Amino acid sequence: MTKTITIRDEVYRKLLAVKGSEESFSELFERLVEGGNPVETLKRLRGCVEIKERDKARMLLEISRKRAERRI
Repeated sequence: MTKTITIRDEVYRKLLAVKGSEESFSELFERLVEGGNPVETLKRLRGCVEIKERDKARMLLEISRKRAERRI
């Protein structure tokens, strides 16, 4: 099954910069979400996504909750 997503031109250019020449976008996304250091992935993609202030607060709460779950 395939899905269509919409991204801004500047996000597309950033993804192209980290995508391997023989790699599909599906493979790139899979690599970004499954492999490597998630902090480094976020640093590379920083600024690619516009986040509304209320969404940012909710996301930070979710991150804190997941971190707490991992420590248990």
